[in-house]
Amino acid sequence: MDKPETTPSEDFVPSRPLVDFWRMFAANRAALLGLFLALVVTAVTLFGPMIYPTDPFELVGAPMSPPGVEFPLGTDYLGRDVLAGIVHGARVTVLVGFSATLCMIIIGLIVGVVAGFYGGWVESLLMRVTEFFQVLPGLLLAMVLVALFSPSLLTIIISIGVVSWTGVARLTRAEFLKVKTREYVLAERAMGAKDGSIMWRVILPNCLPPLVVAAALGVGVSVLFEAALSFLGLGDPNAYSWGYMIGSSRDFIWETWWAVTFPGLAIFITVLSVSLIGDGLNDALNPKLRLR
Repeated sequence: MDKPETTPSEDFVPSRPLVDFWRMFAANRAALLGLFLALVVTAVTLFGPMIYPTDPFELVGAPMSPPGVEFPLGTDYLGRDVLAGIVHGARVTVLVGFSATLCMIIIGLIVGVVAGFYGGWVESLLMRVTEFFQVLPGLLLAMVLVALFSPSLLTIIISIGVVSWTGVARLTRAEFLKVKTREYVLAERAMGAKDGSIMWRVILPNCLPPLVVAAALGVGVSVLFEAALSFLGLGDPNAYSWGYMIGSSRDFIWETWWAVTFPGLAIFITVLSVSLIGDGLNDALNPKLRLR
């Protein structure tokens, strides 16, 4: 006798994580705006220097020329093309933003993972170190670190990472404390898994959603830190960034407002885009919102 054919229940909906993620992300229109702005910044970073190859350090026109046909965004007090600075400075600013965020994430993860997993005196010691760095003024400490060493891009990246990892460490520790007592973690331990495997292959993947959001927001913080250091004259003099443009023209802001305004707008758009994306990621990765 032939078995009756079984049909899937109409109530059954297959799990599609990527589709669900995009649905939640796209429901946030502000996040879509942030994604669009981030794509624009990325396009300028990757293709801008090829489309507009003018050297940003080159004196191409009369100093303090206002925006016009020859120079769409004008020239600064030395006669350098502001548009060329925006286009070529994007690479340095974005490079510092993402590299400093990576440094911040690495330091924060190591401290947070070890403190949250082992607890006890290890956690107490690492959290005291975290609190010590947390109470220090971040920008002031970064200024000291850059001033002690040569103001290069590497020094700036490391300095930003050193002063901004505390939030990631505390967040990672909190997530580890919540996850490490769950059944599947205890089962891995019972099967003889080593501590390193449990920390990095079992617990950490289940703690990633809030850390992804923190990383996205950290890019904006790093961009602002770089702009602040360059504004104060502590940027790499051989690297043309948006912060360098603002810092070099700050004494002539009333005569050449465009040389400060346009780099400031570029920084604002970049920071706004990653902030909006971070908000969208928070919605898309929140399981409680996904069940609505």
